[in-house]
Amino acid sequence: MDVRYGLSGLGSSILSPGDVGGGGTNSSQISAVRVVDIVLDDSHEKFEEVGGWNGLGTIFYLSTTDPTFEDLTEQKAKPALSNSKQFPLINEIVYVFSLPTPENQNGGNAQDQYYFHTVNVWNSPHHNALPNALTLSENQKADYQQTEAGAVRRVTDGSTEINLGETFQEKSNINPLLPFEGDVIHEGRWGNSIRFGSTVKGFTNWSEAGENGDPIIIIRNGEDPNNGESGWIPVVENINDDLSSIWMSSTQQLPLNASSINYNSYNSPPDTPNQYEGEQIILNSGRLVFNTKTDHIMFSSATSVSLNAVDSVNIDTKEHVIGASSILLGSKDATESLMLGDKTVDLLDKILTEMISVMTKLSSLVSLPPGAPFAPLNAQAIASQTLLNSYKAQLRTLLSKQNKTI
Repeated sequence: MDVRYGLSGLGSSILSPGDVGGGGTNSSQISAVRVVDIVLDDSHEKFEEVGGWNGLGTIFYLSTTDPTFEDLTEQKAKPALSNSKQFPLINEIVYVFSLPTPENQNGGNAQDQYYFHTVNVWNSPHHNALPNALTLSENQKADYQQTEAGAVRRVTDGSTEINLGETFQEKSNINPLLPFEGDVIHEGRWGNSIRFGSTVKGFTNWSEAGENGDPIIIIRNGEDPNNGESGWIPVVENINDDLSSIWMSSTQQLPLNASSINYNSYNSPPDTPNQYEGEQIILNSGRLVFNTKTDHIMFSSATSVSLNAVDSVNIDTKEHVIGASSILLGSKDATESLMLGDKTVDLLDKILTEMISVMTKLSSLVSLPPGAPFAPLNAQAIASQTLLNSYKAQLRTLLSKQNKTI
């Protein structure tokens, strides 16, 4: 078979140098080279050599065509793109080419090396490292298998010990996304991804409604932990088991298993999230936090705002203001009116004052001579009776016209 970027036949000898892609760096060609180091912060020993912060992302590389590291001089290259950067790992293959340097503003044709795109050797979003054959142990060589399509990488023991950098640890359970016709997919190295996709009837779990070609965007951070250890098998996003995700639909029906679908407060309850067909945005994670640093959080709905929780809905604030023409407490069927607290206290205070006045008169009343009428008591009773009748008439005014309970 061909020898490509250091890979040859997978019989007794697995990785050996190749001659495709080249290792030269003259200005007339694009070359494929192997990354041996990269500057990502100011702690790197070559930070100043590459220009300080202006050299962030600079790689050092060696040819892919030389079988050894002996007598080779490392060369360096800067990222080619300014706004979209994919920093390679050690032992990954990148394309290198020559472009003008800042010195050209003073005249001349000075050129530097630039790099872009990691070569997709293993068709894996996690990493595509292709180490030099001479640096691999026998156990590591066992991770490469020969198939009819050529060499493939199948890590089945959970560890490879390939040098990928100081902090990057290879994981065998990072799966690529399964593509569908017309998809545009961006994948990170750790099961984080963005899919610009569509309805694909019969193939996806979001295509029960709508028509083929209806747009959908799925942002996912962390794939389903139950996908297994076969990291080379493509998977499809799982709205219920992916770690955190945002789904933006147009006509689709999204299969979310909501934590609570208790809509007893509604006379006409809304569709549950997994029943609704149409445009909706679903955020699903272990926890959601909405926070503002300077201004408001504002929720606006054309119909209702449903707060649905398994245990409780708690509100802690200095002041709680509700403006509504009707407030029902306890149930949507609440009919009992609440009392106006301040007015109730004022009215009861007046009633008690009158009763105390009557009791005061009674406590000191003396009948002289025996059988004579209690003139003072009579007068007080008549006055109190008038007032008490007035207070009684006011009792109905204490009932709230807005707040009902059961």
